[in-house]
Amino acid sequence: QVQLVESGGGLVQPGGSLRLSCVGSGSTLSFNYMGWYRQAPGKQRELVATVTSSGSTNYADSVKGRFTISRGYVKNTVNLQMNSLEPEDTAVYSCNAAILPRTYWGKGTLVTVST
Repeated sequence: QVQLVESGGGLVQPGGSLRLSCVGSGSTLSFNYMGWYRQAPGKQRELVATVTSSGSTNYADSVKGRFTISRGYVKNTVNLQMNSLEPEDTAVYSCNAAILPRTYWGKGTLVTVST
């Protein structure tokens, strides 16, 4: 059974940085892509960033230039480096991955940007 486990969330001041990590387990195959989504209170879940198995990346306009997604050295891991964080980045960040046609979700990790 495929599982995704996120780590690295927490409380950070505006302008600060956090690094999220997601580890996938339960599959001998490599994920076709991995990515991060977020859901802020009262809002719909939105794409943050994705990276394919070949290394192609895609970012939401709101995080371009501030966030960097990367595949980890260990198979089926993905990281999200978040810099210059803003209060608007406060949300539950969830890891998403696919072995097409199936997709998988982690339970999420809370990121709070506040003074």
